[in-house]
Amino acid sequence: MDQVPSHPLGRDFVNAFHPGESRQAKKMINRSLIFEYRWKLLTLLLALALLATGLVRWWQGPEVAIEKVVRRDFVQTVVASGHVETPHRADIGSQVTGVVARIPVTEGQSVKAGDLLIELDGAELRANERLAAVAVAQAQARLRQLREVQAPVAEQGLRQAQVNLENARKTLARNQDLFEKKFIGEAALDDSRKAVELADAQMRSARTQFDTARTDGSDTALALAAVAQAEASLQAARARSAYAQVRAPRDGTLIARNVEVGDVVQPGKVLMTLSPAGLTQLVVDIDEKNLHLLALGQRALASADAYAQQRFTAELSYINPGVNAQTGSVQVKLDVPNPPPKLQQDMTVSVDIEVARHAQALLLPGSVVHDAEGATPWVLLLEEGRALRHPVRLGLRSGGWAEVLEGLKEGDAVIATSPAPAPGERVHTVVHTE
Repeated sequence: MDQVPSHPLGRDFVNAFHPGESRQAKKMINRSLIFEYRWKLLTLLLALALLATGLVRWWQGPEVAIEKVVRRDFVQTVVASGHVETPHRADIGSQVTGVVARIPVTEGQSVKAGDLLIELDGAELRANERLAAVAVAQAQARLRQLREVQAPVAEQGLRQAQVNLENARKTLARNQDLFEKKFIGEAALDDSRKAVELADAQMRSARTQFDTARTDGSDTALALAAVAQAEASLQAARARSAYAQVRAPRDGTLIARNVEVGDVVQPGKVLMTLSPAGLTQLVVDIDEKNLHLLALGQRALASADAYAQQRFTAELSYINPGVNAQTGSVQVKLDVPNPPPKLQQDMTVSVDIEVARHAQALLLPGSVVHDAEGATPWVLLLEEGRALRHPVRLGLRSGGWAEVLEGLKEGDAVIATSPAPAPGERVHTVVHTE
């Protein structure tokens, strides 16, 4: 008996069609055998192709991305964040103790110099002002009394005393003559002498009163001083009455309010904070490692975080001479000549300070430079299908880019893949697109 070849449909199927089977069954068996042989051949060829592809890729090395060295204008910037601030802030408080009766303004409101901010209950202050006004009237009345009454009376008294002294002297002279002629006794003469002495004393007293009542006398000086003192007290009372109304010292915006109606306020307590209108500045902290790059007058572009798309110009105007030991930063200030209308006090801002500009510089991404902060930075340069270590000398660095001063030329391909292949390793490339 002839051997029946194997068949994918199984031995039972083949046995059902022994040498005596029909021609149709034999054809089916032959087709199955041919299909099986072709499938095995195809599988073998595919395996050989995969093996060849693997060998080619192994020979080519790993696939890497590259960056081309380009030439273009390059600006180095120092990036920092900070806040908006006016050069001066006015802390507003009350100069007298009192109860808050009215607050006609709100936080964030723009005010003009002299606008009423806080009004205190001023009843007691006004009463003190009226008492001071009465004291002025009394002092002025005393001065008028001195000039209109006491001075004329003193003058008249002086004249009367002078007349009395003259009469007493004449009487003494007559009595002296009569005494010498023995018409009167010693007692009468002594009385005349005493009358002269009394009249002289009265005349001296009257002269003193007259002198003090004169326009340059002590009584007048005292009266004038009393008037001046009363007027000064009145001015002080008026000033204290004015303190019941707290007004804006200058134009600006109220950025803080710490008082409400009914509060009892005292001198020394900050009730409001005014941001005066005028020059606007940006206050930012710069890492001390960038201090050597900064110089007064450098221009910058800034934007408020709340309006990131609206950029405006600023100029570096102040560099703090000291370094913050805790943060390792230096505070700088930038003037904003034309601040945008939406820029508000204490807003957070981002600032790009232009510290250098080079025309047509050779550039490559800073991420492809190895040991960029060290003494000998290097890159992996693609040359003839291999990754070759190549030293470079760098210049400006900013915004993720580095300026190449030496070691590369325009168009050189630098390997950008991370982790990087080993130096000298064979690689094949895929052009990196941004």
